[in-house]
Amino acid sequence: METTSRVGTDGASRAVTAKGAPTARRDVDGYLKAPFPWYGLDEAYTGPRWLMSVAAAADGTVQHGSTGHGEEPVVRADAGAERSRFAVVVTVGNSPVRHSGDGTGVLEATTVSSAAWLAGSSLLAYTWPPQMDHILRGEWLDQQTETAFELADDLGQAPWSSLSLPVDGVPVDFHYRESEFGWVLAGSAPDGVYIGAYGRGMSAYGLGFSVIGDIASYGDRASYGH
Repeated sequence: METTSRVGTDGASRAVTAKGAPTARRDVDGYLKAPFPWYGLDEAYTGPRWLMSVAAAADGTVQHGSTGHGEEPVVRADAGAERSRFAVVVTVGNSPVRHSGDGTGVLEATTVSSAAWLAGSSLLAYTWPPQMDHILRGEWLDQQTETAFELADDLGQAPWSSLSLPVDGVPVDFHYRESEFGWVLAGSAPDGVYIGAYGRGMSAYGLGFSVIGDIASYGDRASYGH
């Protein structure tokens, strides 16, 4: 896959803590600094929308980030967490081959595989077998994350299939896969950015994506239909 490391597709740290739990940053400022548009579910979705987090390179350039829809997933191994219904949209900027922010190396270009990797690994942060303690969970997460990386590296083979969904009203072919943890998809938007998505309890079939006109509207956890 066209990445230099699995901490991110662009040298940026993944938006998870050392234990795999997603960070809780909800500051819209990071989103506003992005040089690309953000995507979310289109207006056909009328449920809650909320901010997640953004990731930036060493020089501060925003590289990718996520917006949430539905019930905020809980990082907890109980029945309530399993019942959470959500869909997260990951927007990845189109970045060419470039030097790393610290000047010590070269970062490869982002691709659809970058979006697939970010979506697949992020889904795992919310899921783990309930009988595991935190130590075993770390080992499980490392193993499953490696699998997600390998799957994102070969989008033309099973378990990936093709799923056509609208992006700003234009049909786009996405790479799509399901697992016991939820579903993952990845594709390219007409304007050149890459879209990844993952979810559980909400079917990916019938979803649509669109550019978010006002990202600040996602800052209110109770916002609907923005």
